[in-house]
Amino acid sequence: MSTHADDHAYEPVRPPAPVAGRLGLLLDHAQLRLAELSGAALAPYGINGRHLAVLSVLAGGELLSQQEAARLLAIDRTTIVTLIDELERMRIVARHPHPGDRRNNVVDLTDEGRALFDKARRAAEEAERRFLAPLDDATAQRLRDSLHRVIIAGPPTR
Repeated sequence: MSTHADDHAYEPVRPPAPVAGRLGLLLDHAQLRLAELSGAALAPYGINGRHLAVLSVLAGGELLSQQEAARLLAIDRTTIVTLIDELERMRIVARHPHPGDRRNNVVDLTDEGRALFDKARRAAEEAERRFLAPLDDATAQRLRDSLHRVIIAGPPTR
């Protein structure tokens, strides 16, 4: 087994035949592998994938409140508060009054946070590239597109 830091302890496992084609199992295993690669890529920056997701929506250029960021990420209020508190302690984000509505606060990346985000985003993209390396570019894009369609469409209504 390799001791390279990027490889961690991942060992490919071939699921037993009765469950090998189960979508839930395949998605779980894929997510675990991607999280492992992403976690290793983000570790040098002191953040994790959830932090990067928050930074990604905040870096979009639009002034967002915590609640707006939570809605965009489809996470609950308690989780977004915890994540933003962590990022604020690291001086990566700051809360401040909205310039157009001082009754509301917005969260924005600090200069240090913006620099960290740029580096961390590139590291995460490289981890995704490594994750998708067994697929050719067109297949990788189809996978992304297909998952996006499934997520956006939601379950069929009766």
